[in-house]
Amino acid sequence: MNRENSPLSGRDLIAALCVVLIWGTNFIAMKFGLRELTPFQLGAGRYLFAVLPLVLFVRPPKLAWKWILLYGCTQGVGQFGLLFLSLKVGMSASLASVILQTQVFFTAFLGFMLLGERANRPLQIGLTLAALGLACFGMNYLAPGHSQVTTPAGFALCLAAAAMWAASNIVVRRAQQSTPQFEVVPFMVWSSLVPIVPFIGLSLAFDEPATRWQWLHASPTALASLAYLGWMATILGYAMWTGLLKRHAVNRVAPFSLGVPVVGISSGMLVLGDVISAWQWGGIACIVAALLSVMFGARWAAALRR
Repeated sequence: MNRENSPLSGRDLIAALCVVLIWGTNFIAMKFGLRELTPFQLGAGRYLFAVLPLVLFVRPPKLAWKWILLYGCTQGVGQFGLLFLSLKVGMSASLASVILQTQVFFTAFLGFMLLGERANRPLQIGLTLAALGLACFGMNYLAPGHSQVTTPAGFALCLAAAAMWAASNIVVRRAQQSTPQFEVVPFMVWSSLVPIVPFIGLSLAFDEPATRWQWLHASPTALASLAYLGWMATILGYAMWTGLLKRHAVNRVAPFSLGVPVVGISSGMLVLGDVISAWQWGGIACIVAALLSVMFGARWAAALRR
C-alpha cells in the first residue's frame, strides 16, 4: 500500500498519541526540575540520562563529525539551554509549548536563506498568522495589568530557543544531504554527548557558587524529572516518532504535533496553575491557525480546485 494513503494501525495510533502526551507534558518535568537545579545543570543532566546507557551499545554514525557537533550545539546547548533559561526567568510551561512551535516558521526562513527553499502560499499565510500571533504575545506585556505569569525576558528566550531548534533542523537536512546512509538513532544518541561538557562549563562559570554542586543532593523528584526528560522525551519520544515517519508519509504523521501545545497548555493549567491572558489566547489561536495552514493548506486548496 502507498505510504501516502496507508492508514495508521491501532499500534501506530497509540504510539503517536503517546508521543504527543510525552512531549506535551515534558514542560511540566522541566518546571519541576528547575525548582532544584539551575538551567545549565538541568541541561547537563538531561543529556547524561539521554546517552546512558545507549551510547555503550549504539555504534557511532557514519557521517562527518561536524554535523554531530553542530547538532549537539544548536539543538542541545542552543534550544534547550535557552528554553530552560526561559522557564527559569519567567515563561510558563503552557505558553512555552506553543511558542516553541514557531520553529516551523524559523525553519522556513532559514531554509530560504541558506538552502534556497521557496515558501509556497500556505506557508506564506502561516508566516503572516504567526507574526500576528507573536504580536499578540507582545501586546500582552504592553497592556495595563498584564499577566505576571510570564516576563518579556522569558518570552524572548523561548522565541530564541525556537530559532535554535530551527537551526538544528537545517543541520539535520544538510547532514542527510551529505550522507547517503543517514541513520537517525545513532545520530541522536551520539549528538547527545556534545552538550554535556558545555552545560557543565556554563554551570561552573555562571551559576552561583552555592548552587554549583547542588545536583549531587538532588531529590527523587529532580531525578525523576531528569529521567523523564532524558529517557522518555528524548529517547523514547524520538524513537517512536522516527518509527512513525519510516512507516507513513510525513503528512500522515506531522498533524499529530498539533496536539503537543494542546497537552502542554492543559497540563500547565491543571498541574502548575498557569494563567493565560486574553492577549495570550489570541496569540495561541493565531499560531495554531498558522500551523494548520502549513500542514493542511495545500490539501485544502487542491480540494477547492476540484
